[in-house]
Amino acid sequence: MTVPNMAEARCCFKLLYAIVLVLLLHMNSPCIGCSERDRQALLALKQGLVGDDGDRLLSWGREAQNKNCCQWEGVYCSSNQTGHVVKLDLEDQSLRGKISPELVKLQHLEYLNLRFNNLSRSQIPDFIGSLSNLRHLDLSSANFGGQIPNQLGNLTHLQYLDLSSHYYSVIRPENSIHAKNLNWLPNLSGLEHLDLSHTNLSDVVGWLEAVNMLPKLTNLTLEMCNLPPPVISSVSLMNSSNSLVHVNLLANNLNSSIFQWLSGTHTNLVYLDLSENNFNGSSIPDYFGNMSSLAHLYICQSELEGGFPNSFAKLCRLRELDLDSNSLSGQLSDFVEILSKCAQNTLEVLDLSDNNIVGSLPDLTNFLSLKDLRIQSNNLSGRIPESIGQMSKLETIRFGWNSLEGVISETHFSKLSKLRNLGLSSNALLLNFSFDWIPPFQLQCIQLKSCKMWSSSFPKWLQTQKNYTWLDISDAGISDTIPSWFWDLSQKLAVMEISHNQMRGTVGNIISEEFAPRLNLSWNQLEGPIPSILSKASILDLSHNNFSGPASFLCASKDSNLTFLDLSSNHVSGELPDCWIHLKKLVFLDLSNNYLFGKIPTTMGHLFSIKTLRLSNNRFVGELPSQLKNCTKLILFDLGENNLSSSIPEGLWASLPNLAILILRGNEFYRSIPPQLCHLTRIQILDLSMNNISGTIPKCLNNLTALAQKGNSNLTIEHSYMTQLMGGENFIWDYEEEASLIWKGVRSKYKSTLGLVKSIDLSSNKLIGEIPSEITDLVGLVSLNLSRNQLTGQIPPRIGMLQELDSLDLSRNQINGRIPNSLSQIPRIGYLDLSENHLFGKIPIGTQLQSFGPSSYGGNPLLCGLPLRTCDEEEKGPGQTVLVNQEVKDGLIMQGFYISLGLGFVVGFWGVFGTLLFNRSCRFTSFNFWTCLTDWLYVKAEIIRQRMPNTR
Repeated sequence: MTVPNMAEARCCFKLLYAIVLVLLLHMNSPCIGCSERDRQALLALKQGLVGDDGDRLLSWGREAQNKNCCQWEGVYCSSNQTGHVVKLDLEDQSLRGKISPELVKLQHLEYLNLRFNNLSRSQIPDFIGSLSNLRHLDLSSANFGGQIPNQLGNLTHLQYLDLSSHYYSVIRPENSIHAKNLNWLPNLSGLEHLDLSHTNLSDVVGWLEAVNMLPKLTNLTLEMCNLPPPVISSVSLMNSSNSLVHVNLLANNLNSSIFQWLSGTHTNLVYLDLSENNFNGSSIPDYFGNMSSLAHLYICQSELEGGFPNSFAKLCRLRELDLDSNSLSGQLSDFVEILSKCAQNTLEVLDLSDNNIVGSLPDLTNFLSLKDLRIQSNNLSGRIPESIGQMSKLETIRFGWNSLEGVISETHFSKLSKLRNLGLSSNALLLNFSFDWIPPFQLQCIQLKSCKMWSSSFPKWLQTQKNYTWLDISDAGISDTIPSWFWDLSQKLAVMEISHNQMRGTVGNIISEEFAPRLNLSWNQLEGPIPSILSKASILDLSHNNFSGPASFLCASKDSNLTFLDLSSNHVSGELPDCWIHLKKLVFLDLSNNYLFGKIPTTMGHLFSIKTLRLSNNRFVGELPSQLKNCTKLILFDLGENNLSSSIPEGLWASLPNLAILILRGNEFYRSIPPQLCHLTRIQILDLSMNNISGTIPKCLNNLTALAQKGNSNLTIEHSYMTQLMGGENFIWDYEEEASLIWKGVRSKYKSTLGLVKSIDLSSNKLIGEIPSEITDLVGLVSLNLSRNQLTGQIPPRIGMLQELDSLDLSRNQINGRIPNSLSQIPRIGYLDLSENHLFGKIPIGTQLQSFGPSSYGGNPLLCGLPLRTCDEEEKGPGQTVLVNQEVKDGLIMQGFYISLGLGFVVGFWGVFGTLLFNRSCRFTSFNFWTCLTDWLYVKAEIIRQRMPNTR
């Protein structure tokens, strides 16, 4: 072996010493930290951003202890030696402002996340396209606006891109993120995740081609982008990538052509959401068998038709299937049979709600993994099989709104220990549980509307349920006193529906301080004063009960969340409290049919959100407060049947542009109808009847635009608004308007068809003058009632223009003239009353006018024709004089005729004979004229006779 010499040994020793020294120096020396260039760039970025609650980037500073930017919040560096910032994560920092262009100096940045900030609706900076090393870019819900810059196409290393907007953010379309094209997108050939949700892509025709050119794309989310239907070509199908695993195209304008794109190469799909698109009339295509990996399929609210395709039998990994809110038809048993061929071991969620599926419920026990079963709102019939009680994994059952029948017993729930949501509402089911039954489950949602209890007693098994937050046992046939334990359990409720029963008793401490529930206790026999704690509710319906005492409970909360309040048809009395300033969120208020009195508080003008205000059938006095002009969202205003006494205010109506229903019936309003009412261009129902209103009918009524338009596409008048339930959870609440009207002489309530009602009722007042011809411009009118006034003149000749008219009442006035022929040309008129006027002449012949009884024309003695007795001579043509009826020959008209005839004969005879008798020159001239005339006639006759040929 060769022994190294001393020189080589010393050299090795020095090298080893140097290495150890370097290592020791490195271990003991402080970290170098981030580069100065990156630090200055970050400080410039901070300068343009401000936190909503102060400085959210406190660690970003110039002090010595904060000099190392790699230790700043949200900042990450590649290593302590190089000091390059590679990751910047500022998600949900409540930052607002603008991004500094100095950001581009972070050239080593690979990850940028500004999600959930407020960047002032500014456009996405185009200089972000200069961050060439970016792999991950998330600008979602950061309040950007404007057009997507094409410079993003320079980020060729990008793998993750999210520019989506938050669904709940209220943005104006002109300020939202949008794009005219996606020409920059194919440059991002390494992109794996793309999310442009809630970005306006309506003008992007070639969006599908751009997506197809991303060979590594696995996750595609284009939710609510207003996408147009893609143009499918053989080229686009050939270029389709088969890498897609997750596709979400919810809520766009896609049609069935999208199925063609998905059918060929997208065989690796695991998640597919095509809900809320325009598949109207299309059926589910039969190629889903090619997508054997599909585990989550959602195509709801898309108006698909037909039944299940047989290809569903090949989806052996299917876990969730949601096809609700379509127009699917067929037998439920056929659907179940197809799915059971392959998915019976994997299927966990099946939602077929809101379709047209028929048949009975089959045995589903073969679906071993089923947790969520929703088949409500179909046309199912028959009984619920007891075998469902063996499906131990079930957590949700929704069978409501079908035609199921039969008895539900404890056997139906024997092994359902995991059941949390039970929905059986609106079926013909009878619940038969023993008095001491203890269910195996703890429910969170209980929906048993219209399911009758075996006995009429309150269901005691509810006492075992400690966690439910939603309870609906309305219309359940319960006739019992509500037990005290029920109110204790109800303090966690977000929704309580116990209406339309015969429950008795008083209301207990139903609400805890932190909850704002929706409570419907209406149509029962509850009594006593209204507890002040109920003012904490967000929706409160206590109507049609026996509650008494004052309405002072409304003043218990100075920051009320109450949006819907119905106290109608109770025994609430006293004056209204003056605390409406605290109820600014109130949208619906109904205090009708009570015993309230006094003046309407001026603070009601602070109900800035009110849409429906009903105070009818009370004892209010005084005038309408002018402060109500601040209720600019008002749609229905009903003050009927009170003792209000004033002139109808003039300055109020111009401030209520949305008013559709105005009812002031049955008060003591006086003076004339103010012309300012003509500002109510959206009015559909105007009822000023049974007051002391005088003056003439305004001619400006033809400005009521809604009444001057024929028809209405909406059967109902509906409103939607958002309110908060427990824990601040937002809840969309819908309600339908209803109104009580006198229609065809009968008081009726309208709700399901209220949108079709267009009516003017000015009856039982002291109106004078003629019916203005302008009223015939209201061609959408369905009912017109001007009866019991002092109107004169004639029925407008153009009354036939009101082709939608179903009810016309002009009775008990002083209207004269003939019935216009155009009235017989109204095809739909079903009620007519022209009685007690001064009409004359013949009733026009028409299909409708002759169908009414004599009472419709009674009290007009000069009127004739069917259905009254016939006239003397039938009318031969339009405009010809009509002779009077035989029944009035001996009446005033015939007496007047004979008297006039006699006077005319006497005056005429003595006017001629007397002149000849007493005036000589006139007598001589007259005899001379008659002599000459006789001679001339004689000569003419002889000449004619001689010219005629002789005949035998």
